[in-house]
Parts: sequence; structure tokens; C-alpha cells
Amino acid sequence: MLKNKRSLPLVSVIMNCHNGEKFLKKSISSIIRQSYKNWELIFFDNVSIDRSKLIVKSYKDKRIKYFKSKKYLTLYNARNLAIKKASGKFISFLDTDDWWSSTKLEKQIKLFFENKNLDVVFTNCYLFYNKTKTKKIASKNLPEGKVAQELLNHYNIAGILTALCKKKIFKTKQFMGSYEIIGDFDFFVDISLNNVFGCIKEPLAYYRVHESNASLKKIHLHIQELEGWLKNNKIKNRLKDYSFKGVTFVLQTLKIKKSFLDGDKISALQEIMKPPFNFKKYKFLILFFISRKKISSFIN
Repeated sequence: MLKNKRSLPLVSVIMNCHNGEKFLKKSISSIIRQSYKNWELIFFDNVSIDRSKLIVKSYKDKRIKYFKSKKYLTLYNARNLAIKKASGKFISFLDTDDWWSSTKLEKQIKLFFENKNLDVVFTNCYLFYNKTKTKKIASKNLPEGKVAQELLNHYNIAGILTALCKKKIFKTKQFMGSYEIIGDFDFFVDISLNNVFGCIKEPLAYYRVHESNASLKKIHLHIQELEGWLKNNKIKNRLKDYSFKGVTFVLQTLKIKKSFLDGDKISALQEIMKPPFNFKKYKFLILFFISRKKISSFIN
């Protein structure tokens, strides 16, 4: 347990919501149950038309602060506005369908106290499959320190769900509002160049995986944004000393998935046969010989 509770810093939890009523109670309750009590919830309602507002207002807790956007915003523009409402020295994020273990914030703040040079602390998490109600640990190997190359190698090692960031980072950095899918990745790569990351290996959060997470429309948008990101000259110049092989492979994998879901096995095979060839591609090669119905369930 942390000592000297009177001097514990305020943590601002950012929760952006657009019609997120279905799992909202579980998400908010996981914040209220935190063993670390000095937090505020910045709930930013992105013109929801469901019961989200009623659910938030049902909590009689002064630490929960409700804000409503005047018009619909993209997720990352909404996040940037919500951050401006925050009063804490630290910023964390929780989406309306995910949740935290009760000791998450306490263990992260403790690591900050023990390592004054840290700027971001993230944890491992569980992937919770909503359809089957099963879970698995998201990452086996989590890096720390200067993690830019690891982010590029593995594409997503931290995730917005687990990160706790010093607020000073947001004085000079913000999310790219034009993105809908890769905004988290772009932001973390950007800040990893000049900030030190700490890591807690223990899974302290739950990321809910929906069937819609792998929808064809979403995959297509993901491909568009990632291709644009790789072609961006500003990004190329900023990361000129780093390898993009990991991100390129992720893009290739997305194209294979899209081709399978489109029923275009020939295009999928062409992508599979492009180098590099590794174990994951063997899985896709097996898919080439099975039915489309089985492919859809296998990819999801």
C-alpha cells in the first residue's frame, strides 16, 4: 500500500463515450473500486442518444465529472478535448466496454514513486472474448525504457487501456484527430521517442474483444490509415533511424484478412507469398484451403 496518502497525486481518468451504455456500469465500477482513491473521472459524452448520461448521473460521486460535446467528434478529437478538462498530474484512459483490476492505479503510481525518471507506466492486460467469455494474456514480453523500436516491431505493446502518463506529455503532444483506428499507436510511437516507459508485467486491465472488432469495414479503414502513416514524410523523417518491418508485416496481415473476408482467395495467396514468410503466414496458408464460413470465425 502507498503511504502518506495526503500527498498522493490526482489521477484523471479519461472516458470517451458514444452510445456506450451496454458495458458502461462495469467500466465505471472498476474505477470506483480502485484501491487508489485520489482520482477524477472525466466522462466526455460524444452526443450519445442511449442511456449513457443517465447511467453516469446515477453515481453520486463528486469525483465523476460529466461533460457533453456540442457536436459529434471523431474519437481522437474528443479525447483531446477531454484531456483539456483534466486537473490531475497523471492521465489515464478507459473505454466504456473495458475495465480495470482494483489495484491498477495504485501499482502504477507506486512504480512512478520508485522510479522518478519514468514518464509513462503501462501494464499487461487480458484479452476478454465477449462471445465465448474466455480470456488470455495479451503480451508475453513487455519492454521498458526507450520503447520506440519495440512499438514498431510489435505494433501494439501497451495500448491506451493500460497506460498512465504524466500530464506534462500532453502540453506538447496530442492525438491526431483525423485517425479513427491507429491514433493510439501513432501517439505512443511519437511520445516514445523522448519519454521513458515503465512496465508492470502483471495483467491489470481487461480489453473486451467484440466480433465487430474484426469487421471488414474496420479492417479496410485500418489498412487505409496504416498505409497513409507509412507514407507520411514527417513520420519517415522523425523515425529515420528505426525499422518499419513490424508495421509493414501488420499491414500485410490486414490485407490478407481483408482478402479472405472478401472471398478473394487469390489476392490473399499473393499477399501470403510475399516475404517475409513466418509462422503466422502458415496459419493463413491453411485458411486458403478451407471454406469462407470457417475463415470468418477463424479470423475473428
